[in-house]
Amino acid sequence: MHKWTMRTTGALFFAGALAIAGCSGEDGKTGPQGPAGQDGQPGLPGQPGQPGQDGQDLTASAKPESCAVCHGSAGAQHQGIYNQYTDASQLNVVINDVSTVANAGGTNYTSTMTFTVTRNGAPYVDAGLAGLDQKRFYAATYDSATRKFVTAFAYGNITSQGNGVYTATYATATFQPEVSNAQVYAYVADGPLSTEGMQLYTDVSNTGVAYGNAGTYASSANVSGCEKCHGSPYLKHGYRAAAVAGLPDFAACKACHTDESAGGHEGWQLLADDPAAYAAQGGTPTAEQKAKYAYKKTVMNDTHMSHAMEFAYPQSMANCVTCHDGKLDVILADANFTLATCKSCHPVTGLNGDPKRAPALKDVVPHNLDLYTYTGACNTCHKAQAAGGIGPTFAQVHAGYNKAIYKDATTKFSSVVTTKVDSASFDAATNKLTVAFSVAGADASALVKPTVVVSLYGYDTKDFIVSGHGSQADTLRNLEWTEASTKNSNRLTVDPAVAVAGGTTWTATADLSTWASMVADGTVKKVQVAVLPAVGLNQAQPVSTTNPAIAIAGATATVDLVGNAIVPAAYGTAIVDTAKCNKCHEALGTTFHSPSYGSATVVACRTCHTVRDGGSHLEMQSRSIDSYVHAIHSMQPFDIQSIDFSDPVASMRYDHHVESTYPNFTILNCESCHNPNTYEVPDQFRTLPGVLSAARTLTGKDRNIGAVPSYVTGPASRACGSCHRAEMINEDLAGDLASFNAHTATFGFAIENGTGVFDEAVAKIMAIFK
Repeated sequence: MHKWTMRTTGALFFAGALAIAGCSGEDGKTGPQGPAGQDGQPGLPGQPGQPGQDGQDLTASAKPESCAVCHGSAGAQHQGIYNQYTDASQLNVVINDVSTVANAGGTNYTSTMTFTVTRNGAPYVDAGLAGLDQKRFYAATYDSATRKFVTAFAYGNITSQGNGVYTATYATATFQPEVSNAQVYAYVADGPLSTEGMQLYTDVSNTGVAYGNAGTYASSANVSGCEKCHGSPYLKHGYRAAAVAGLPDFAACKACHTDESAGGHEGWQLLADDPAAYAAQGGTPTAEQKAKYAYKKTVMNDTHMSHAMEFAYPQSMANCVTCHDGKLDVILADANFTLATCKSCHPVTGLNGDPKRAPALKDVVPHNLDLYTYTGACNTCHKAQAAGGIGPTFAQVHAGYNKAIYKDATTKFSSVVTTKVDSASFDAATNKLTVAFSVAGADASALVKPTVVVSLYGYDTKDFIVSGHGSQADTLRNLEWTEASTKNSNRLTVDPAVAVAGGTTWTATADLSTWASMVADGTVKKVQVAVLPAVGLNQAQPVSTTNPAIAIAGATATVDLVGNAIVPAAYGTAIVDTAKCNKCHEALGTTFHSPSYGSATVVACRTCHTVRDGGSHLEMQSRSIDSYVHAIHSMQPFDIQSIDFSDPVASMRYDHHVESTYPNFTILNCESCHNPNTYEVPDQFRTLPGVLSAARTLTGKDRNIGAVPSYVTGPASRACGSCHRAEMINEDLAGDLASFNAHTATFGFAIENGTGVFDEAVAKIMAIFK
């Protein structure tokens, strides 16, 4: 594997986001307090077990973490590296002139580009530009009738002319750029940054010149669409800009992705069509397969195929509006309804079996065609009736947006169906919390199916000591209610809906008697109420298999039990901006949960993703949302214990996943999810310790990482450490993992988890801070 090794120091950033994994993990049962000590407790993580002593205090080693002493600015250091990538470049390139003359014999031309390179405003003097990490110079012709860039070449033979001026030549050009409908394009990059994914640079400059009518090219995609996931400015490969001064957007991409040249990634289609063959061949297609999957390397083809087939695109490919906002009429025009367009997203046979990918053409094309060899145009029949069409148009086949998210091409359901916690009151005498909430925009009361969760903050921190999603010994939810669920208990009840003007209201009653002692002694002072309503696509019908749910935003409220009031922003600045999450995911609920799990704040996710449980889907991580999301974005796969590594396809998919990179081309951009100044080492005054799950047993594969039990650790080890652990787990770096765990235990604590251990450890640690 070529997976990176982290080269930055400190605890990796809090790349938090909305809930990304299902709520089907551990329930967080609160059991009786464990015995005072046990024989044979293991030593620190990564070390062999050491014999214990009778009556050993399992929390004796629990002490505050000292991570902030050495790593107090680790988050700023990570973000600072990314900021060097996105800030103003000190390196600049300008194209001065292009001169092309006929060669002897008149069959072709020698073209010369003259350009100037400066650094910090001064001439950059370097014979041949040998000191620059990246430098490329191109020319390409443009056909305005077809909107295609057809022929291109790359200049070479870079020669210094002095004072920062250089020339580059191409001796066998077939056209003269400066007197043609053509463009020239140049980029330079220098200063490699210490990043774990794609090589990024501190200084990058792109420039271009359009000749003739090349400047009239207009892409049907938006650079802002790329920037949603990949950051701004969007630099493909870390140095090639999509928006280049002097050129139309995406025209620079055409320097390589010419519209009539053969594509070179036939393996993407093979991966989606026949993953077993792909795995057996190590990802290299045969000559026969290359011919079978031949395609043109247009920007559309390579972008669609890579997103639809190569990696796990974080939303539906049918949501065209993500990249083509405001231009759906252009991309869904009948002229584009060709098999080449369809095959850019859809595999032909689709044996990959991933439900999140586009369905196979064999399953959606109602015609008896050889979809590999057919060269006819779909739009011969599939066009407007006025034009002689006899089949549905492209726009009728594809809406261009995910109908679970968007009401129409510009309006999300979350903006027209709203949820609100209207009021809350706590009766200390009966230990009952009464909450009124409402949903506006739904058509009728009986058609909205709400889920309500109440979780209890512990020790006046931002974390929950009791998860409403957890269960008691009766196996019923602590404080969670969903209509018609068999897991509901009488600890939380919801009265029938009441229709009001413009919406619907409900009243929920939470009985906190089970935790009355925690409220009485001040362990619990506040609770969080989360409302997650389910509404159908057809709002005049109940949610069902024939009327799927739409993605709307839920609501949360912090209730101060002592002050008996809803408290805004009870624990300070929001750590994560969920709008940033939805730049990539559009609506998280549709990707990782049922659509009802959308929310305006990450707090709703934390009501289930609490610190007291280990990750059910992620080994050696916490279920806490910080650990979960960091590990997921560090490409740690789910449910490794369920993967049969003796299956070549399963093993290949695992390798592909762990070799992927966060879409900012590095995970160091903390602020791609976080609000500024919210991603340093956690404040132990405001954060509880957490539980890490045990290592899983693999099937069909031996690895160096052996048995690692579940541990209770400090908040920095849980949250910051999740990124580092994910890397070590993915790369099977047993020694590094043992050293890292020992390091965090030495400067904090790691206690083998068992009945009552979490609560004992929390009580001891928080007694120091409270």
